[in-house]
Amino acid sequence: MPKLKTRRAAAKRFKRSGSGKFLRRKAFKSHLLEHKSTARKSRLGKKVVVRETETENIQLMLPYA
Repeated sequence: MPKLKTRRAAAKRFKRSGSGKFLRRKAFKSHLLEHKSTARKSRLGKKVVVRETETENIQLMLPYA
């Protein structure tokens, strides 16, 4: 059986945690930040665990993660 290819776009966006869950960054933190509050920007900077409904698709895209 040939090696499975990794979806490079997904590999750049998702990381697997030590417990096996996938982590992602939040949106709206790249630009247009001057009108957003400091607290909001701080919340947006944190990583979030991906929902279980999306985890199955990510596992297909990242076979070796």
